[in-house]
Formats: sequence, structure tokens, C-alpha cells
Amino acid sequence: MPHGPAEVGVGPWEGEWPTGEQYDAGLLRGGDRRNVVDRYRYWSLEAIVADLDTRRHSFHVAIENWQHDFNIGTIVRTANAFLAAEVHIVGNRRWNRRGAMVTDRYQHVRHHADVAALASYLHGLEHPVRLLGIDNLPGSLHLETMAMPERVCFLFGQEGPGLSEQAREVCDGTFSIAQFGSTRSINASAAAAIAMHSWVRLYADLSGDAAWRG
Repeated sequence: MPHGPAEVGVGPWEGEWPTGEQYDAGLLRGGDRRNVVDRYRYWSLEAIVADLDTRRHSFHVAIENWQHDFNIGTIVRTANAFLAAEVHIVGNRRWNRRGAMVTDRYQHVRHHADVAALASYLHGLEHPVRLLGIDNLPGSLHLETMAMPERVCFLFGQEGPGLSEQAREVCDGTFSIAQFGSTRSINASAAAAIAMHSWVRLYADLSGDAAWRG
């Protein structure tokens, strides 16, 4: 179109339909306007999740949800982009999904009543996962120089107060992100993206078609 925003996705499939259980007849017939990479065009939701499950990374992300923080949805969206194993919501079961942009449908999201329950779950997995909180507290390790474990869960507190007292007591450790300006802290969703990408740089397979780059 010469004016206005470009259409998202693709229209109805032209020509003979492809065969395969992954394809959704409704999408082939009506078009696929979802915000998914080209690999998954016309695939059903279930088929996409099943394929993602074969490639998920070994890091988890957890967010404390005491104040219905708007950052939670954005963190879920980023966790989907970097293919986290699971996203954990701690505290209130209901959370603001607007920022997730529907990506929570493709991401395993698990709820825990409190941080102690989260820690128990992670430590009890077949391959235990360390729980590391992010907060610029005295004694926190430096993200830029720390030895990041491959099996890790990044825990983020609410915007403003940061990690709760219970979280600080239960975490296996905390780390901080280097800052050089006048503000005391950075946005929680930005901090989450930095932490997840730091993991990706260390452990993700960046060769071939393993990573989508557009």
C-alpha cells in the first residue's frame, strides 16, 4: 500500500495447500497475521510450541508480582524471544499481559505462591537450577565479570522496591548491572533483557539457522 502501515504477516495461501500436521487450515484459508517468524507461518499454536520445546534454553526467568507491574508482560515477551525454559510468576496469579503481545501463548508460564516455593521447585528439578536475583545490593556479584551458571533462573523484583525481603533471603545469590549515569537503577524489563542476552552470548547456539536475525 502506498499509504498507511504495512500489513503484518501474510494473506491466504495461494495454490495447492502444503501437507503436514503443523499447518492450521484456518490460517491457510484466511491468512496468518500473527507476529511470528517466517518459519512458523501458517503453523498451529500447538505445533509452534512443540517445536520450540525441542530447542528451549536452560535458563529460567522469574518475576515477583505484588503490585501488578506493567513490566511483567514485557519481560515475558523478551523471555520468549530468547527462548527461556520457563517463566515463573511469583505472588499474585493474575498479571498484566498487555506488554506480552500474546507471546505468553508460546511460553511456558508457571505460578508460585511465594519465592520459597519457586526456590523449592527449581532446586528439586532433575537438573537443579540456581536462583539468582538482580538488584544493586551491597555484596551483589557483577554481571559483567561473574561466572554465570548455565542452569540459572533470573529473579526480578517489582519496579521501584526491587527484590522483596523474602526473595533476598531465599536467592542463591544476587548480581547487579554496571551503570555509569546519575540514576540509581534501570527499568526492570531492560535489566531482564540485559541478563538474558548475557546468557545467550555465553551458552546459546548462534550458528546456522538456530537464531532468527530477520
